[in-house]
Amino acid sequence: MKRTLKYYRFLWIRHDLPAGLSVFLVALPLCLGIALASGAPLYSGLISGIIGGSVISLLSGSELSVSGPAAGLSTVVAEAILSLGDFPMFLLTVIIAGLLQLLLAVLKLGIIVNYFPSAIIKGMLSVIGIILISKQIPIMLGFDQADFWHTFFLNSFSNANVGVLLISIISLTLYMILEKLQFKVLKSIPLPLLIVIVGIIISNLLQIYFPHFQLKPHQFVNVPKNSITNIQYPAFSKIFLHTEIWQFGLTIGLLASIETLLSVEAIDKLDRHNRITPVNRELFAQGIGNILCGLLGGIPVTAVVVRGAANIDAGAKTRFAALTHSIFLLLTVSLVPFLLNIIPFASLASILLVTGYNLRKSNFIKICGAWA
Repeated sequence: MKRTLKYYRFLWIRHDLPAGLSVFLVALPLCLGIALASGAPLYSGLISGIIGGSVISLLSGSELSVSGPAAGLSTVVAEAILSLGDFPMFLLTVIIAGLLQLLLAVLKLGIIVNYFPSAIIKGMLSVIGIILISKQIPIMLGFDQADFWHTFFLNSFSNANVGVLLISIISLTLYMILEKLQFKVLKSIPLPLLIVIVGIIISNLLQIYFPHFQLKPHQFVNVPKNSITNIQYPAFSKIFLHTEIWQFGLTIGLLASIETLLSVEAIDKLDRHNRITPVNRELFAQGIGNILCGLLGGIPVTAVVVRGAANIDAGAKTRFAALTHSIFLLLTVSLVPFLLNIIPFASLASILLVTGYNLRKSNFIKICGAWA
């Protein structure tokens, strides 16, 4: 037993600790960005990232996959929040989604993913990618109006916030160039983190040297200093008042299950030790995770290819890398939330726009391996 503990301690210090830090640097801007794209409170994305990295990682049979908020669910989540008009009511759909996943796990229906034609999955990802891109354009121009596409599109560039537009153009251009060229010098710095740092630097330079172009307070991330007191909880008294709650819950549960199973399959293909994830156990872990997210004010989670691939690239060996990344997220929210509040929304929107583009590309399927 002592040798086993010593062995795992060695793996954690040598491999999983630095890998967890690397995944944390990738996940932090994505947690915030996906919450933003979903129309949910920003802290809800962080809550989901913490639960996905801790609870799900410990319960899952996968050693390398990392769970958290998923861009693929952002459009459905945004529609659910908008339709229900109340975030506490939306949290009920997350709990229902988790219960559906538990049911699928108990019935051993993890093999359902094998019966979904790849053409349908490609089409679904393409639509989600296009919607995700369209939602980022107003933010990248400095607009907040919900009816942007109806009334502001034609004169958007003449009325755009110059500072926001500058950050957006530089961030997007830099992201696409570096992603294309894959500079080895920058391999140790995750691209999303680099884009966030560049956005922070530009916003500070604008404030000092070009105050007329500086960003407005509402154009920055705003995570309350004491997020715990701002957490919203599910409105259980309304669970049977609206059929939409159940409709969205079942939809989110099914989509989250499909995305999770596809993601763990892709991560298994990248595992150098050829470990295979038990799909029904994974659904069980995801179900527990989503129930907790709903209870604690988070948005839905799935296993995410981007996080898992970053985990593998950073040299992770066991699930303790994912657990470590969630600890870093928790420490950041608890101890230094003010660092999050200097991040421009334009930087997150640029990251999400590229994410949407990658979802739209058919090559995304090839990257993740053969789906079915």
